[in-house]
Amino acid sequence: MKIGIIAHLKYPISKPFMGGLEAFTYDICQRLLARGHDVLLYACAGSDPILNVRPILCEEDYHPITSSQFTSRQLSTEYISTHHAYVEMMQEIDKDELDIIFNNSLNYVPIMMSALVNAPMVTVLHTPPIFELKNAIRREQDYGRVQYVSVSKTNADNWKAYAPDCAVIHNGIDLSAWEFYPENDRSYLMWFGRIHPDKGLHLAIDAAKLSGKKMKVAGAISDEHYYETQIVPRLDDSIELLGSCDHKKLNELIGRAEVSLITPCWEEPFGLVVAESLACGTPVAGIAKGALPHLLDEHTGMLCSGDDVQELAECIRVAGNLDRAKCRQRAEQLFDVEKMVDSYEALFEKIALEKMETEIKADVS
Repeated sequence: MKIGIIAHLKYPISKPFMGGLEAFTYDICQRLLARGHDVLLYACAGSDPILNVRPILCEEDYHPITSSQFTSRQLSTEYISTHHAYVEMMQEIDKDELDIIFNNSLNYVPIMMSALVNAPMVTVLHTPPIFELKNAIRREQDYGRVQYVSVSKTNADNWKAYAPDCAVIHNGIDLSAWEFYPENDRSYLMWFGRIHPDKGLHLAIDAAKLSGKKMKVAGAISDEHYYETQIVPRLDDSIELLGSCDHKKLNELIGRAEVSLITPCWEEPFGLVVAESLACGTPVAGIAKGALPHLLDEHTGMLCSGDDVQELAECIRVAGNLDRAKCRQRAEQLFDVEKMVDSYEALFEKIALEKMETEIKADVS
């Protein structure tokens, strides 16, 4: 099949990944190519050329800014640049003679213009319902050209009023790339991800201190104001900031940790950090928001009901005694990237076949 994959334009699709969406897009592109599909990735310049990239936005035209840096002028420039990039892409996309369009853009334009192109579209709803996507989906429903997928049952349920037939396909990771650590040295906790208010590092630090344990932190700062006002004042000798780490180092850090802390402060639709931690054999202590309660069970994690750091500290204590082998088993059951690709591949083939049958019937009539 010839598959066009539309990426979001905030960051290039290349290693090291800024977040889970970049990792997802990279993995699905790479694995569909490996299975013999003809894949085109519509993404911003600077994305990895092995993914057969069709650049739709040059780096000099778009400079991601953190929430603390927004001005109305900067926001307008970013918004307009992205809007025009997607409009121009959709106007030209039929020239690539695609069998399917796989939309991971988080943007309303591909959905709004889906009825104007030949190839059917699969759109992954990676976020909770947001205004622009809700409006786009409402308008598109008159045409029925888009199949919606979400990354967890929790998020699909949140979208039910707008996309009632939304399928669920869990995000997956390459389990062979994550070494399982059957033992840990019980000397530290681990937190990894973007340093941003949504990710709740400040709560993890407070809970780690209450538990009396040291904590290592791996990840890029994506909100300077949050970092300076909420994280820096909490730092002491018990908290070690490591910045972004390469994959091998991150695997070792997670695998040797007693517990991973996952502390979303919003309705996180999925969270690859759960899959990555369990793949290493490291149980989770976290906050029961978004998809987290559906991704973990009593054998693999302990969750507190709110942002009560005393309760989270108790979750750390209990999680540290969970069976690491069961953590790896759950990762293998739910988060195998090959199973994820199998599911998307089957969906693409089903939709392409339905389109072909519809066209044959139209020709006969």
